[in-house]
Amino acid sequence: MFNKNIKLVITAIIVAYAIYQFTRNEILTGIFLILFSGIFIFLYFKNEMILLAFNRLRKQDFPGAKKWLDKITDPEAALVQKQQGYYNYLHGLMISQENMTKAEKYFKKAITLGLNMDQDLAVAKLNLAGISMMKRRKREATALLSEAKKLDKQGMLADQIKMMKQQMKKI
Repeated sequence: MFNKNIKLVITAIIVAYAIYQFTRNEILTGIFLILFSGIFIFLYFKNEMILLAFNRLRKQDFPGAKKWLDKITDPEAALVQKQQGYYNYLHGLMISQENMTKAEKYFKKAITLGLNMDQDLAVAKLNLAGISMMKRRKREATALLSEAKKLDKQGMLADQIKMMKQQMKKI
């Protein structure tokens, strides 16, 4: 894994060499190098370790996803802000299986840093609402549930939100 700034430097070097190839009338080589530099631009915005961790989570392989996330040693240096949000979001999802209070810290940080998709933001807020409910903070849980309901435009979390609202009536 490269630092985010190293990826940009590699891209600049490849593009400069592609321009050199264009001046030597090696058009196909220049085009190939321009397309090849696109890989590094893609990896600047979508970190390879986070993509591999999401792939492991899709297969319900939590230890495998944790292994990929642990390869990111310094998230602030290696990731852009939205990727840092997803880094914390994934850590929160994995830790929520065993320790909800530690997961709260990761979900709050993920929401603060921002997530690209509304559905991911809704899941993070739904998990935070569950943690708040567990800690008997009904007002905070109600606010988080209403925010999660607004963000869930496809209705994928409607059943979980209804179930949490019913459980909140018991508190």
